[in-house]
Amino acid sequence: MREVNTLQIKDKIRGMFIAMNYELGEDVIYSLELAKDNESSPLGKEVMNTLLENLSIAEEKQIPICQDTGMAVVFLEIGQEVCLTGVFIEDAVNQGVKEAYEQGYLRKSVVADPLERINTKDNTPAVIHYEIVPGDKVKIIAAAKGFGSENMSKLKMLNPSDGYEGVVSFVVDAVSKAGANPCPPIVIGVGIGGTMEKATILAKKALLRNIGEGNRDEHIRAMEKEILEKVNKLGIGPQGFGGTSTALAVHIEKYPTHIAGLPVAVNINCHVSRHRETTL
Repeated sequence: MREVNTLQIKDKIRGMFIAMNYELGEDVIYSLELAKDNESSPLGKEVMNTLLENLSIAEEKQIPICQDTGMAVVFLEIGQEVCLTGVFIEDAVNQGVKEAYEQGYLRKSVVADPLERINTKDNTPAVIHYEIVPGDKVKIIAAAKGFGSENMSKLKMLNPSDGYEGVVSFVVDAVSKAGANPCPPIVIGVGIGGTMEKATILAKKALLRNIGEGNRDEHIRAMEKEILEKVNKLGIGPQGFGGTSTALAVHIEKYPTHIAGLPVAVNINCHVSRHRETTL
């Protein structure tokens, strides 16, 4: 049994949320530059240049890339052979988020009650997903989820007979209706299967893969490619100004489901696809 002090997790969380709000991952930057080079619209290409310039300034000056610094979402994969010591794990995660948003001068956007709308003033609590896995490591996957894109999420309980084409049609329609709202070029996360809530978690987790990292299953990779091609033919383009760069990638995760159902969830990231992962 290996001991891991939760204060280590707290410190990692703090650093990850500050870093992801100042600097995007190399996979995101590469995908944006590739999209710019391939953009057919002159105005779309100009918009892409502006987005990339914004990223460069944020990294150089160590300031937030976007004014919406997101709600903290954390996936914890805890090895079965790990013994957590120290403060309660949830308190440790939230303390790390609190320190990040205070020390990093990040906008605090969380309200304690969804109806009364009183700000918690430290961007906590985070949304935390726990998973027990084999081994003696703790993997932390963190994302700052802005709500311009989060508000474009969709869930539909398709009929099993809708099949492959029904899933493709639903996802493309969701992006079409979202239009410019999620600040394209976007990354599209799709969850297929399980139950209603499982599909939405799968869609969220799909966003945390490196951009362009296809699903291991050939038929799901083919679906990712088909949806991406159809989305980029919608003409929405960078920031909604028209063009061929509406989406950078489509990532799909799947799970077994009931014979009577076909749950499908869509979760979208804006071009500021902020996430980090580390292992203790």
